[in-house]
Amino acid sequence: MTAVTGAPETARVSARQRLPRLRGGPVRIVAPVVVFAIVMIAWFIAGHYLLPEQSRFLLPPPETVLSKGLLDSAARTEIVSALWSTVQIALVGLGIAIVVGIAFAVVMSQARWAEYSLYPYAVILQTIPILAVVPLFGFWFGYEFGSRVIVCVMVSLFPVITNTLFGLKSVAAAEHDLFTLHGANRWQRLVKLQLPAALPAMISGFKISGGMAVIGSIVADFFFRQGQPGIGRMIDVYRQRLATEQLLTALLLSSLVGLILFWLFDFLAGRVDRAHGRDRGA
Repeated sequence: MTAVTGAPETARVSARQRLPRLRGGPVRIVAPVVVFAIVMIAWFIAGHYLLPEQSRFLLPPPETVLSKGLLDSAARTEIVSALWSTVQIALVGLGIAIVVGIAFAVVMSQARWAEYSLYPYAVILQTIPILAVVPLFGFWFGYEFGSRVIVCVMVSLFPVITNTLFGLKSVAAAEHDLFTLHGANRWQRLVKLQLPAALPAMISGFKISGGMAVIGSIVADFFFRQGQPGIGRMIDVYRQRLATEQLLTALLLSSLVGLILFWLFDFLAGRVDRAHGRDRGA
């Protein structure tokens, strides 16, 4: 009799647990769309009515940006070509930062002396003013693809190191004791326990570093004037020409690249959470 009365109660509890997830799905789509619509309306009003007519070139309305920046074939070809160069550099730099960052974090997680020796320099790397050292990279390594990749690695490395190290060190002591009980060596403990447990934290670091790699590539474009032009150089050119429509288009597309990288890693984080049996919530 107890089992019969408990079954409906269990079903009601399960339904209540599923309800936030069912509600959260549409909200995650509708809420950004509503905010985007509000921003577009505010932009339209400012571009048409709030600014004086002689100053409207400073903030052209959305439809003007769309027509002159994206729908115009010459401007679109120029911007997309430069953006592709920037994306290539950002992806290569991000990939190198991920590999190097994970390697450094693994080394630091295996010995306290390694963490004490290397981690302060990772912090210093994060605090160096990037605008001050970019010209030096040009002097040392030239102004082509390689120097731009170095800038991206420098900008995006720290989040990978810190998040990976946090994940590797966050394994519960009881799980370490279980591996010790079964006689696992250091390599088995790292591959089968620490790295799988650190994966969610690692992906969180990748999400941050993805956007920073795009920023690093754009910053390098501002300084390195040789080779194929990237979106950073085109932004500077449009600034000099007062071509606000093309400038805004370049800025929005650059932001879209960083957003896409964030979404990809966020999707990967969701798959990892489901594989670990965790619920990310509404």
